[in-house]
Amino acid sequence: MNIAILFGGSSFEHEISIVSAITMKKVLKKSTLTYIFVDSNREFYFIDTKAINAKLFSSGAYKKSKQLTLKKNGFFADGMFGSKAVDFDVALNLIHGRDGEDGKIASMMEFFGIPFISPRMEASALSYNKLYTKFLVQSVGVKTVAYEHLSKNDERKIGMDYPVIIKPVRLGSSIGVSIVKEASELDYALDVAFEFDTDVIVEPFIEGVKEYNQAGCYTNEWELSIVEEPHKEAFLDFEKKYMDFSRDSQVLAADIDDVIKSKIQESFKKIYDPLFNGSIIRCDFFVVDGEVLLNEINPIPGSMANYLFEDFEGMVERVAKNLPKEQNITVDYQYIHSIQSAKGKA
Repeated sequence: MNIAILFGGSSFEHEISIVSAITMKKVLKKSTLTYIFVDSNREFYFIDTKAINAKLFSSGAYKKSKQLTLKKNGFFADGMFGSKAVDFDVALNLIHGRDGEDGKIASMMEFFGIPFISPRMEASALSYNKLYTKFLVQSVGVKTVAYEHLSKNDERKIGMDYPVIIKPVRLGSSIGVSIVKEASELDYALDVAFEFDTDVIVEPFIEGVKEYNQAGCYTNEWELSIVEEPHKEAFLDFEKKYMDFSRDSQVLAADIDDVIKSKIQESFKKIYDPLFNGSIIRCDFFVVDGEVLLNEINPIPGSMANYLFEDFEGMVERVAKNLPKEQNITVDYQYIHSIQSAKGKA
């Protein structure tokens, strides 16, 4: 299968997307990979698979690559003899953060009729915004961590006890995140978060909480990863997550009892189906006193959480063959014709 890796974007997580994209070379070994880079100006470039490396982008050398145009049914390179389509079977959206996870790319892919693996527009909009994520999962019967919401112009006052964790609503990779241990630290943490977003989520910081990651998708059947218990410090900062996104070897399953594992997997299924059909997502859960609480949805996880699956490449192919399809709407202008006929202007 020929898979187009779509990466980059105008996002604070632009560099993490590059790391994820490069990792796919080590993971999708049987597939033909076609790399399409979206730079910070939202220009598309065809990147030579053999030449791809981090310095290509940091140095700006990617600008020597062939520029692409997005049109009906694909990406095209313009030449002396017209436009030539970039050949691929399916696009894998690996743009983390804005552009990739907020629904822009999903909307364009659907509008131009390009098959793609990624959350669709509605799923993107709901999972990109941490506040809307709370509304979504609560509506399907999954519990979440307690929270408060603050906007930039709100009074800087919270009701929950310290310590708390401050998170920008529309960012991942721990960018702009702070742990606040006492009231005197709140202003500074909010200043940091508001540099990146106009809204924040405030949650209780639970010392030593048990955290578990579950990834998966639905093809003709449920394809769930192992349940991972990430080993980390208080929380993974940007640098640690940056390195984490380059993982390409499978990790060990968490040592948990079957009851908790079943609760995690059932919660994942409730969140995923049907909104996230056509995508591979990861959900991060907390377990507190035997109760499973959603922490976050990762709609485009780092390196697609390949390290949690035994047959990641096979699963990608199966997702590609079971993508949701938009309804084909035929426009025949019967309504307009009937009005014209009624007026005697047929």
